[in-house]
Amino acid sequence: MTSSSTGIGMTSQRTRDRLIKRLRDMGIVNQRVLEAIRQTPRHLFVEEALASRAYEDTALPIGYGQTVSQPYIVALMTQALLAEGPMNTVLEVGGGSGYQTAVLAGLVDEVYSVERIGPLMHLARQRLFSSGYRNIHYKVSDGSWGWPEHAPYDGIMVSAAPVEVPQTLLQQLATGGRMVIPVGAGDRQELLLIAANEEGMTRTHLEHVNFVPLIGGQGRP
Repeated sequence: MTSSSTGIGMTSQRTRDRLIKRLRDMGIVNQRVLEAIRQTPRHLFVEEALASRAYEDTALPIGYGQTVSQPYIVALMTQALLAEGPMNTVLEVGGGSGYQTAVLAGLVDEVYSVERIGPLMHLARQRLFSSGYRNIHYKVSDGSWGWPEHAPYDGIMVSAAPVEVPQTLLQQLATGGRMVIPVGAGDRQELLLIAANEEGMTRTHLEHVNFVPLIGGQGRP
């Protein structure tokens, strides 16, 4: 791992270890998820001026009115997605800075990342390629439509909140698959786990959350 990935001072491994302890204290128990977050250099996915805050448990701005989610939410969503075991293919809706993408890419075989803001996606792709990730596929698109060409997916993770779950995303979830998605408007959002089985789909409330809205043909508030 390069020195830029490892970090110094407020981006050092010791600082990351403090974050991991906090996540454990908050109920994150999946050791693979914790290790993926420990190894992912979050300071490379935020603006340089904010690098000293990269391992605080807080959301940070990344431009274009978007944010990178706080590490606890990233850990919670990833833990819920992978609770039933490893996955081959995961669709990520709202790639943003690439941080959540990097965490997923360290845990699953293939990540298909969709982002509607072209400059964000291109910067994320550069960061991820420079960091050595080779199992990520990128597309600039309306996230509410997913990426049907590669469906069905074992998992779908959505990092922006539609008012209702887009039917197109439900249709791209494999039988036995899982989707983690924030749903709702304004400050009345909830994070849902949707599990698909032969009888249909179940929904489980995980947490009250506050995400940017999912903007697009099906997710428009």
